[in-house]
Amino acid sequence: MAAADVIFTGGPVFTGAGAPVTGHAVVVSGGRILAVVPEAETEAHRGDGTRVVDLGGALLSPGFQDAHIHPVGGGVELLQCNLAEAVDAEDALRRIADYAAANPDGWILGGGWAMDHYAGGAPTRHSLDAVVGDRPVLLSNRDHHGVWASTAAIRLAGLDASTPDPADGRIEREADGFPAGTFHEGAGDAFDAVLPPVDEELVYAGLLRAQSELLALGITGWQDALIGSAAGIPENLAVYRRALEEGALVAHVVGAQWWARSGGAEQVAEMVARRDELAAVDPERFQLGTVKIMVDGVAENHTAAMKAPYRDGHGHDTDNAGLSFIDPELLRDYVTALDREGFQVHFHALGDRAVQEALDAVEAARAANGATDGRHHLAHLQVVAEDDVPRFAELDAIANLQALWACHEPQLDELTLPFLQEEAEARQYPFGDLHRHGARLAAGSDWPVSSANPIEAIHIAVNRVSPGSDDEPLGGPHQRLDLATAFAAYTSGSAYANHRDHDTGSIAPGYLANLVVIEPNPFDAPADAIHLSAVTSTWVEGRAVHTREG
Repeated sequence: MAAADVIFTGGPVFTGAGAPVTGHAVVVSGGRILAVVPEAETEAHRGDGTRVVDLGGALLSPGFQDAHIHPVGGGVELLQCNLAEAVDAEDALRRIADYAAANPDGWILGGGWAMDHYAGGAPTRHSLDAVVGDRPVLLSNRDHHGVWASTAAIRLAGLDASTPDPADGRIEREADGFPAGTFHEGAGDAFDAVLPPVDEELVYAGLLRAQSELLALGITGWQDALIGSAAGIPENLAVYRRALEEGALVAHVVGAQWWARSGGAEQVAEMVARRDELAAVDPERFQLGTVKIMVDGVAENHTAAMKAPYRDGHGHDTDNAGLSFIDPELLRDYVTALDREGFQVHFHALGDRAVQEALDAVEAARAANGATDGRHHLAHLQVVAEDDVPRFAELDAIANLQALWACHEPQLDELTLPFLQEEAEARQYPFGDLHRHGARLAAGSDWPVSSANPIEAIHIAVNRVSPGSDDEPLGGPHQRLDLATAFAAYTSGSAYANHRDHDTGSIAPGYLANLVVIEPNPFDAPADAIHLSAVTSTWVEGRAVHTREG
């Protein structure tokens, strides 16, 4: 019997589903899991060069996989004017002023500001001008569905009171119609023509920085939900290719090619060519077989597509029910064509009308093409109509959960719920309903929109309240997931969504030794203490790629 390279022993093992097993060791050889054996049998696999990792009661789990994330944009933001840690509007301005002083020339770019720090979720150009003077500034908000611009940036872009709102966005305006400084959705594209060229070295450094951050959180694979250039995220395919060629990409990645909503069916052939070209580089490390389609916007700026209209500040119905970025009939045609070409479709679907439109498109594709292995998935799912919940299982559509959002917090409570119909609060992020109706679950973070930490997200999936909060569980306690189900969504569930369930997402013989050690074992902790667990080491193909200091 060949000696093992690594043996993990002395702690429970979450295999990817169900309760963790105890009294067993995981044997690794050649980058793969050789066996899961009773601890008493480990000596048979030990050799002079075998590394024995004593878990000391910590949990061994498959590496997490993030099924919806923007790592390149997140990494670049960490290297630019980063407002993600700002605690309020004043703190954000201080950080901008500090960055401007340290970087005295040219545009100030970055992002991460929180809408709930500003009246109506809309900061003004004047507050920026007060700290940067006449310098052009463009900063994406935390959810990348809006930008904040200085007066200099607005004038450079040639915008004024006569500039109309685009069909897919809205400009916040002052009394005379001049842009106030916040641009929602497609309105932010007005700056594209005047922005400075993107520094390719910065973008590459952003990818590597992001990978380091994610590995430290136990994330060994992900689905990049935007391959292309949009929503303030720089062109990123070239940097992935460079990382592959230089051997710098450690994680296993699926790329979702961005569907330009201003384009049409001609994009399908272009995406096929791009997928096939990249398949020759390193298909085991990077795949390009997914397409990302934005069906709607977000609820906090009233662009998420809802079946019922938004209300105004007095509780009265408006004439706005959000935006469907793609005509539903065309969406069905596009998804059918993509499914026929073997693509997976990754939908951004946040409002209940958008969810219905996405499911209708999947249903149309199945009717035209028959059952395929597309594994199409819908991300975000903030509001799902009750009669659409069982359709996920019926259509083999995956529910891609961003669980960190499923709790009461200022952006939801101040900018969203007061403007939705009263019954919508009970339908927020209905994870429990989806699970009970047999939907396959995957999980992701949407980082840098929110924290990439899977354990923080799992905590909220289980509790439906943030740590230390005395709020009522959002949507009611029946929307909670049990811990094993939440862990499965972030491991085997996301591996399934990524078409990598044959060799990742589970701890079983033959699978890649992509593993994470978590201490203390969250399965032994009270539900309200799950967030106190942390990753102590991360392993990819049997090699330690992160070890916590101290």
